[in-house]
Parts: sequence; C-alpha cells; structure tokens
Amino acid sequence: MKKSWMGIMGLFLAACGAGNTSRNLANGIWQAKLHRSDGADIVFNFDVKDSVLYVLNADDRLLVDDIKVEGDSLFIKMPFFDSEFKAKLTDDSTATGLWIRHLADKDVSVPFTAKAGIKERFPETTPATADVSGRWVTQFVSAKDKDKAPSTAIGEFKQAGNIVHGTFLTTTGDYRFLDGVMNGDTLRLSTFDGSHAYLFTALVKKDSITNGIFYAGIGDGLEYFSAVKNDSAKLPDERTLATMKPGQKQLNFTFPDLNGNKVSIKDERFKNKVVVITLMGSWCPNCMDETGFLSKWYDKNKDRGVEVIGLAYERTTDFEKSKKSLQGFLQRFDVKYPVLITGVTPGDPEKGEKTLPQLTGIKGFPTTIFINKHGDVEEIHTGFSGPGTGEHYQQFQSDFNRLINRLLEAN
Repeated sequence: MKKSWMGIMGLFLAACGAGNTSRNLANGIWQAKLHRSDGADIVFNFDVKDSVLYVLNADDRLLVDDIKVEGDSLFIKMPFFDSEFKAKLTDDSTATGLWIRHLADKDVSVPFTAKAGIKERFPETTPATADVSGRWVTQFVSAKDKDKAPSTAIGEFKQAGNIVHGTFLTTTGDYRFLDGVMNGDTLRLSTFDGSHAYLFTALVKKDSITNGIFYAGIGDGLEYFSAVKNDSAKLPDERTLATMKPGQKQLNFTFPDLNGNKVSIKDERFKNKVVVITLMGSWCPNCMDETGFLSKWYDKNKDRGVEVIGLAYERTTDFEKSKKSLQGFLQRFDVKYPVLITGVTPGDPEKGEKTLPQLTGIKGFPTTIFINKHGDVEEIHTGFSGPGTGEHYQQFQSDFNRLINRLLEAN
C-alpha cells in the first residue's frame, strides 16, 4: 500500500513540473475520498460550478473559490483551517493527489482521489432495517487509552429511507454536518470541511448503537463508541463549565488587533455598552459557525449600544503567522468588530491564567462571555450549537437575543 501511494505522489510531483496537458475540472458533483493508512476512507462530495466548488455535507454547502488548474495539475486551497489539495487530473473527471494540512510546526498529508459524476456519498445497497432517528446518549472511548474515562456526547439524527443526517453535540460544541446512509442495520456517516475529516460506522438496533468506530482525521485517530436511545437526554448547562473566580466581576485585558494596535476592554469604545466577547481561533470549525452568526448579527445590531470583541487563540505564538491565519478567516465572514491576537495557543494549559486570569479556566472553543453596561460579566457560555444542530441552533439564537435584549434594557 505504501509503495503504491509513493508512486502516486511521484506522478503528482512530476505533473506539477510538466504541465504539458491542459485539463478542465468537470462541472457537476464529485465523490472524493481521503485514504487513511488503515483503509478507512473518509468520503465526501463536492459540486463544481465553473470556477468554484462547494463541499457538500447534508444541508451545508461550503464555498471554495481558490482553485487553480495548471496543465494537468489541480490546486484547491480550502477557505479555512490552512489546508489544501494538490492533485493530478488524469482527465477532466478524475483527480489523484494529496490533502495537506499546514499545522503550526509541520505539514501532514493523506492520499486523496476524486471522481466526477458520482452523486452518492455511500452506496445504498439494501433497504434500511433500523431507524436511527432521535436522540442518543453516546460514550466515546479512546482506542489507544481504553483506561481513560469515556467522553459523553448526544447524538441527534434524522433518517429518511436510507439517508441519514445529524450530528453529535458535546459540551464544547458539535461535530457539524454528518451525512450518510443506513444499509440494513449498518450506519455510515462522514463529514469534511477542511478541518473535520470524520467517518463513523456502527450497528443500530431499536434502542442501542453498538460496534461503533469513529475514524478521526488523517492519521491514526480512532475511538470506539456505543449509544443508548434517550429522547430526553441533555448536556450539562453551558453556563456552568467556565465561571468567574470568587470575588471577580470584571475582565481586564489588552491585546493587539491585526494591525498591531492595542485594544483594551477598558477603552472608551466599550464603556456603558453591552459587550459580547468570543474566545475563538481560525483553526476551530465551531468558531467558524459562531463567527458567521456574530458577524451578521453585529452588522444588524451595532447601533443598539452593543459591541463584539474576538480574542484569538491561534496555533502559534508568532504574531505574523497568527495574523496570516486570521486574515482570510475574517475576510470570508466580513467581520467588522475587533479581533485581537492573544499570543497564546489553545493547547497551552495556562491559557486562561495568561489571558483572562479572572476566569476559573477556558474549557473549550468557542467560549462566549456576556458583559453588561456596568462592565460586569453577566454570563459565560462554553461551546456553540451551530447550524448543523437544527433546533438547537434555533434555540441558541433565541436565547442569545433574549439575553442581549435583557442586558440592553437594564439600567
């Protein structure tokens, strides 16, 4: 297996230098596969429309508009998360190459193939004999460290015939748009957005899910999972995971914006206003969903006496590298509120103490902090229920606006 993919990589590199044959990326829906070394292909679809494409996951269409075809070489740069595809077009409808993720300290890659004209994600081979619709209390266990305590999520799915859409909700966010099929009692789901590259397989009975395997990412990430149906299951209250330390009421921070200008929560701009602070990063898919919501919301509400501040925790402490990662992310969502670079990475165990020592800690990204007109922290919400969560996203928007209205109306 390794030898064959080394050969493919060699062909690709040769194609980049040759450019003797002119190709065009065929319009229409393609089926793509990321080929993990364990044989578990992460499958997704994209729709080519002339000079752009849309990555398809359930109801989501992620626009990708940085595409180049040079001779028979294809270059696709994902809009977020610093990843890209480099491939050889053997004809207008077949691509072979690599998906590359640029991490803070190294690049990692996985073989990639794609074929035009295949609309299905997974084949529908047999009628479904199980229905996964509903809410499931799910336990995930690491394949490498089985002695480690399992993590809990709530699976929520809708099934129509063989087709299944849904997501897993956790205390720090959701797995975004999962898309797949039920063949007999066998469930297969996947998603890809430039960061998330996930495959789930499992057996479904009436009230249980067994033999679950979660293939995460392009390396050897692997977890086992099982679930029990429970339509009344709920996650812990998002407001209880991160709180202010006893005796603390206000935050006090100063960080540079992308132009290097220092911005403080104590600046005149934020006095006597309701302020929403989001702890985020350009590497974070749930932060992408929240930024999309906040940017539009701020444009509509900024004249009501509200402000938004983004505090970015990037994968590097280097200011210029962090700035580069953030620029495309913020431009895509037309963000007009200030986003500040903390200079602290999300993996730093002391990130809370280094940036917001008034908090008991930062439990996940995004975290959203609501400040009243007196400068006091009113609520802290960990995680974000994005558009892939359906009714939970609608409930989030309702709760968000209700809280802001209450803070604006208060004296």
